[in-house]
Amino acid sequence: MSTEQNKAISRRIPLEVFEQGRFDVVDEICAPDLKEHGELMPGIPTGREGLKAVASQLRKGFPDLKYRIDLQIADGDFVASYATVSGTHKGEAFGMPATGKDAEWAEAHFVKMANGKITEHWGVQDRLGMLRQLGLAPAPQAVSASR
Repeated sequence: MSTEQNKAISRRIPLEVFEQGRFDVVDEICAPDLKEHGELMPGIPTGREGLKAVASQLRKGFPDLKYRIDLQIADGDFVASYATVSGTHKGEAFGMPATGKDAEWAEAHFVKMANGKITEHWGVQDRLGMLRQLGLAPAPQAVSASR
């Protein structure tokens, strides 16, 4: 597969699975033995079922979830993506009760591809920034100028 094809395949996860709830896409474009390198929330399975569970929970909490791919770079079988994610917290997600507040956060995702399938994933999300916007984590204290 070309790097452009790999980039297009990797974009399907946020745009089709997370935004549209098309969980069947996971089975289509991810290898059956998909390896997740990040730490998952308690109770979330690994592999393709874990990806579907995370997407389902996030969509329940943020039914208007939107991903904007800000930057995408591919090198051989690896694709790196930086995205801005936004939505309104209208439902419970991952045990967090709905707040009705809007939030926007950054995510970085790295995938390894083989034969047109995603085989491995590494991801980093600004969860603390999201929680602060929702009022579920304290905002940072302002540093006093008198120090």
